[in-house]
Amino acid sequence: MSLKVNLILLKGIRVYSDNQIIEDGYIKIEDQKIIEMGPISELTIEESYHVIDLPSHFNAVPGFIDVHIHGVAGADTMDATQEALDTMVRALPQEGTTSFLATTMTQEGKQIEQALQTAGKYIRDQHSPGTAEILGIHLEGPFVNAKMAGAQPIQHIVDPNLELFKEWQKLSNGTIKLVTLAPEQPGGLEMISYLKENGVIASLGHTDATYEQVVDAMEAGANHVTHLFNQMRGLHHREPGVVGAAFLHDELKAEIIVDGVHVRPEMVHLAYKQKRSDGLILITDSMRAKCLKNGMYDLGGQEVTVKDGKAVLANGTLAGSILKLGHAVKNILTYTGCSLEEAIEMASVNPAKQLNIFERKGSIAVGKDADIVILDGNMEVYMTFCRGTLAFNKEGPTNENY
Repeated sequence: MSLKVNLILLKGIRVYSDNQIIEDGYIKIEDQKIIEMGPISELTIEESYHVIDLPSHFNAVPGFIDVHIHGVAGADTMDATQEALDTMVRALPQEGTTSFLATTMTQEGKQIEQALQTAGKYIRDQHSPGTAEILGIHLEGPFVNAKMAGAQPIQHIVDPNLELFKEWQKLSNGTIKLVTLAPEQPGGLEMISYLKENGVIASLGHTDATYEQVVDAMEAGANHVTHLFNQMRGLHHREPGVVGAAFLHDELKAEIIVDGVHVRPEMVHLAYKQKRSDGLILITDSMRAKCLKNGMYDLGGQEVTVKDGKAVLANGTLAGSILKLGHAVKNILTYTGCSLEEAIEMASVNPAKQLNIFERKGSIAVGKDADIVILDGNMEVYMTFCRGTLAFNKEGPTNENY
């Protein structure tokens, strides 16, 4: 007899709900949504549900949301193909990521347009539970500062251009949700104001902005910082820079790459002490080599060498990461001594709130999408459910009937 696709009961597990930790708890899933949860002692009907019994020291946490990821498993958003996006949405649940922003990078205009068009169509047409959901597009560049290019190809960097952005947003079916730009560049503040008015997150990144220029950008509507510390004006006692502004202003939510490579653990700890868990967003900024072996890979037409956990250009510049978001969660616990609730805030709650989708994602609550990650006793991803369907199972293949 085949199991009903839409009825799952997770049982016996510690549940990190949106307002409490439920020991020896349960979660009922129906039609892609969480319909009930509580302690086992209050569980009534079990019949007709597919029951998954789990160890009591395992943790059910909300699915992780990656607002900055270029690629994984040999695929990249800039490949501009449905196949590449299919690969990404299938691979990401292995690390606990249940939704994400497909992230572009600085490239020749036509290549960006193809990527936007492909991702926009994919987002409009995708309706398959059991894969990570693409929530929208993160446009990283080309509106950045060449002085802080990092792995963004300098020859394709342009000043913020509002008319060009409007064309691109139309091409993407209105799916660009976050834009990384340098506010000090000509047209930067005008673009930030437009983004704010139109419900798009304006993020400060790849920027040499002074503290005063960051304040101006915030007044125009910027409320996000792209990969804190990396490729931005740093902290100086006479010029606080972008980092100082991020530390001082709670309005700015700051992404951070917690792989121990992009930001050393002590600096991650410093950022956590300054921004606290409600001010940081864990991201991967990963490229296509994630989940693959050491070797040579492509990033935006540039050759990248991946070896021993690092991805670098020929000149030694870091070129994205191969970090898994589940490992970022584990790392932040180790580097800062924060609680699992705080790590959940940084990996799930804050990105959902920033994207204005907290009513349906970002926490385990009745009525929300059943995006749930099961962490084992070592804080490793054991199972991932994307919109109520088992997308990853460490013990073996996923069951299509779930």
